[in-house]
Amino acid sequence: MIKVEIYTSNYCGYCNAAKALLAKKGVEYREVNLSKDHELRIKLVEKHNWRTVPMILINDSLIGGYYELVALERRGELDQLLAIEVEE
Repeated sequence: MIKVEIYTSNYCGYCNAAKALLAKKGVEYREVNLSKDHELRIKLVEKHNWRTVPMILINDSLIGGYYELVALERRGELDQLLAIEVEE
């Protein structure tokens, strides 16, 4: 089973757009809001060398943020990464 985590913050338009894209694809994900958890945010920045939200991980691997998610979708690689069957 694919594990998708999205780290967000309050009032983040890119976070909302990323969640909407994942929801549109029927992907279940775990959302963690970092707005009030500065210690976790610091740990994630140190671990993944990524400073902005959304921070999107698939199977514990950082794919990036909203722009990277959309780029994967445009190249047709997101479904494959998420192992979603595409109807033809």
